[in-house]
Amino acid sequence: MAGPPARAPRGARGFRVALYGHDTCGLGHLRRNLALAGALRGSPLRPDVLVVTGSPQAQRFARPAGVDLLVLPSVRKDADGRYAADALDVPLQDVVALRAATATAALTAWRPDLLVVDKAPTGFRGELLGALTALRAAGRTRTVLGLRDVLDDPAAARAEWRRDGGEAALARFYDEVWVYGDPSVHDLRDDLRLPPAQRAATRFLGYLAADRPAGTGDPLPRRDPRARTVLASVGGGADGERLTRALLRAPLPAGVELVLLPGPFAPAALRSELVAAARRPEVHVVPFTDAVGRWAAAADAVVCMGGYNSVAEVLATTTPALVVPRTRPRREQQVRAEALARAGVLDVATDPAPHELGAWVRRALRRGPVTREGLALDGLAAVRRRAAHLLRARPCGAPVPGLPGALAPVSGGSVARAC
Repeated sequence: MAGPPARAPRGARGFRVALYGHDTCGLGHLRRNLALAGALRGSPLRPDVLVVTGSPQAQRFARPAGVDLLVLPSVRKDADGRYAADALDVPLQDVVALRAATATAALTAWRPDLLVVDKAPTGFRGELLGALTALRAAGRTRTVLGLRDVLDDPAAARAEWRRDGGEAALARFYDEVWVYGDPSVHDLRDDLRLPPAQRAATRFLGYLAADRPAGTGDPLPRRDPRARTVLASVGGGADGERLTRALLRAPLPAGVELVLLPGPFAPAALRSELVAAARRPEVHVVPFTDAVGRWAAAADAVVCMGGYNSVAEVLATTTPALVVPRTRPRREQQVRAEALARAGVLDVATDPAPHELGAWVRRALRRGPVTREGLALDGLAAVRRRAAHLLRARPCGAPVPGLPGALAPVSGGSVARAC
């Protein structure tokens, strides 16, 4: 059997990819880009991958060889969606200018063959405009806008898309649009009211669910080997305080242990309660893990918020799941959870009381495994295929001006500009 493809000799230039996520709140963009980086490194082309992120938590996550990080100065977002500098005591516009200069310098020096931008078509507050303009003028970088399945409720998503100049940015800078979802569950093109050419240029790749087996053995913390386990995850934790407290008060059935992931951004006011809760024999509090997907597969039931990555990890398993979405400052999680509930692959509850959580756990344990085979769950494999198609395309030998009006489909259904 053939071994893995040989790495290009040190000093020789192999394929290069850059993945950008603005990461101003939580861990969603970072985790999605690390999943993409791992998938790309597993492809036959084995490109070197630079992940450009605004998350100060980036170094906590494992990453494969051939993947490195560039961490931009951090920005935070409060519960009402207002932004401010995070670590630096300076005006927001100064941090944005620093981030923009850093991203432009790094990406033009890296000269990627493929750039994938997560969600924001010109970056946070337009911080990618300089880099996108320079890379497009240089003429060797294929650019892709990657969008999660749901951005917000349709009216809010459309308003933000217009405010950020999404349609014009696609026409000027991008070769292809990837949506990480299933249009039979939710069609983002309808939300954004994309014009016909951009609608045709949008590819639904499927959910970025795990593309390999969960592994052998049971990695979950467990005091009693006979115990059944409920995994509870609130994502980064910045907005999961209410659900975390409800879970700690939920009346779980006898013989059930709760594995609680409060997230690295759990509020300070909650931490003393978590220390006390961890002394209970049926509760495990795990401040951080990058094995959520494997743990979800090993658990008997999952309770989580409705962020994209949390839900995608659940969809890759047969574990019954209850999604408790946040509803502000965006309704994204609620729209996603309700669409998937209509598809019959998970349950949804908004702000359940402790006794309701306990009742759901009892029902889920009686019901057992859930079939999710009807969904498009091969998004990571599709990313590898599409990236390989773009990386193998002959690079342009001259500067490529932005096309006016819209993306232009070419043969094979891909989108590119002629060289």
